[in-house]
Amino acid sequence: MKGGETVTTYKRSNIIKNIVRVQKLHQRLANIHLEYVKSVVNTVVKTKPMYITIEDLNVKGIMKNRHLSKAVAEQCFYTFKKWLVTKCEQHGIELRQVNRFYPSSKLCSCCGKRKKDLQLKDRTFNCECGTILDRDYNASLNLLQAKEYTLLT
Repeated sequence: MKGGETVTTYKRSNIIKNIVRVQKLHQRLANIHLEYVKSVVNTVVKTKPMYITIEDLNVKGIMKNRHLSKAVAEQCFYTFKKWLVTKCEQHGIELRQVNRFYPSSKLCSCCGKRKKDLQLKDRTFNCECGTILDRDYNASLNLLQAKEYTLLT
């Protein structure tokens, strides 16, 4: 054997070993994400609500925002929705989906007035009627009161 052949063989085998290590790490992260999604869905379904309302999100549009794309991609929205539909069917829970254009974050959950100038960086919802709520909590109350929806289960 020539010296050059053994060096390239060693380099190649080390590269293959490192590729396998990286693949195992990616698989481990994927398993952690999936178990997290399953545990969240099981926690929600175990409370046995009459119905669950989710919002149809424009994930493709959100992924175009370079500041949000990594965080959104790590949340596995499709997997979450798929597991939620499956578990709701198993437990007989009605799953509702609200249209993506429903202004859940911009409506006041008390008086129903729409706040048009609300931006993503505003984390509290301050209404003229005196209501001061966390933006996400206000949106969840609006989704609870939503009248127009489609049934998924």
